[in-house]
Amino acid sequence: MTTTARPPKGRIRPTTRTAALVLTILLTIGTAACSTPTADDIPPHAVATQNDPAFRGTFRHEFAEVDGVRMHYVTGGSGTPVVLIHGWPQTWYGWWPIMPALAEHHTVYAVDLPGLGDSTGRPTGYDKATLARYVHTLIADRLGVRDAAVVGHDLGAAVAFQYASQFPDDTARLAYFDLPLPGPGIDAATYRTLSWHIAFHSQRQVPEAVVSDDVRDYLALFYPQVSFDGTAFGGTSDRSPFTDTEIDEYARTYSRPAALSGGFELYRALDKDVRDTVAAAPVQAPTLLLTAQGQLDAVQATVTPRMTNIVRAVDVPHAGHWLVEENPEFVTTELMRFLEG
Repeated sequence: MTTTARPPKGRIRPTTRTAALVLTILLTIGTAACSTPTADDIPPHAVATQNDPAFRGTFRHEFAEVDGVRMHYVTGGSGTPVVLIHGWPQTWYGWWPIMPALAEHHTVYAVDLPGLGDSTGRPTGYDKATLARYVHTLIADRLGVRDAAVVGHDLGAAVAFQYASQFPDDTARLAYFDLPLPGPGIDAATYRTLSWHIAFHSQRQVPEAVVSDDVRDYLALFYPQVSFDGTAFGGTSDRSPFTDTEIDEYARTYSRPAALSGGFELYRALDKDVRDTVAAAPVQAPTLLLTAQGQLDAVQATVTPRMTNIVRAVDVPHAGHWLVEENPEFVTTELMRFLEG
């Protein structure tokens, strides 16, 4: 009878050793593959910022429930609080060119308005007084910030005005960027004559029907019109200050039917906005007013009836409506100087 010699105790047969080694390699590869995020693992709201070194380590995406709306905001930095409120057709991302500089000296909160950007759910109204209450509930009640400098651009500037008017004890300063204020200085009917897009967006259902299948194309065509020397300012330029990445990000959010419609609702609320501004308490907080080049006098005429403490008013050189994108250095300098008092 022939017997098979057993290996000495403590030794593993070569075949067993090889199998164990292969198993270890496979487990290592599998673990590494599982820990490496893929495109499908990254939530949509983080796609635009995932590879930006200025974002990592300083800023983060957050969500909070506010009266039936899941509000998205980006926060970071340290120091006195600054709340940034976007207009149309933008989101919190419209503030990104100046946020890293602000965060060096301030705690920044860049908010997606209810129903827009990556905030989901429908607010009870798109009038700027109602939207200001949502933002205030987020900032003051959910986050406990009651000494904020509030900064708004475009229709977000009207939200910022309402925030400062309704909640003066929670508003340290107001910065108001490039928007004729609907109110005693300009009524809703006149406001709709300022630009074709204001009249168009104010219509019921029509803009959704026209734009919904071509949101990105529509936005890409619109941005140059109100840029410096664009057709809205009597020029001929068709240059956009936005990169393809920025346009992609805005198109991503406004391609949601609810967000697209919500953006147009900002314009459909003009009649109520006028009434609310007329009824609003004048803002006494120190105020910074920035406008597109050549537009200061026209805009200032609409805001002075409701802002009694404008400490600095200036138009932004070589900038159309997109102040932050077209001249970020100038805007950052002015805003930082204002915030420092």
